[in-house]
Amino acid sequence: MRLVVVPVVRDEPGRVLLCRMSSDRGVFPGQWGLPGGGVEPGETLDQALRRETLEELGVELEDARPLLFRDATLDKLLPNGSHQRLYMVFLLYECRLRPGAFALNAELSATAWARLDELAGFDLNPLTRETFRLLGWHS
Repeated sequence: MRLVVVPVVRDEPGRVLLCRMSSDRGVFPGQWGLPGGGVEPGETLDQALRRETLEELGVELEDARPLLFRDATLDKLLPNGSHQRLYMVFLLYECRLRPGAFALNAELSATAWARLDELAGFDLNPLTRETFRLLGWHS
């Protein structure tokens, strides 16, 4: 089992931050979704959320509050081209970021700020699409 923390980031105008996953790795290669990653041994959830935000986006987390959780069994594409089947529990947090420019790591290829009425125009991964539906943001 892999415990995964996921920041759901919105800006002042209410747009949501989307990230396109790199095409050569991850659970949903090349698709748009939310940033985040696994909790490492010895980390608290808050420490993992702050570390993942800094590692993936290159910016610091201002604050976070629990939003919802989900689980799924998914195939993860590893950088060496092999696949690993994982049961994953996703802990989603509503987050605000400290000001700063993004500096993406190798797991992400792009970011976009999207209004809720623009979400249908993105190739969202199925879990992100379902999360947005649960939040009432996307059908």
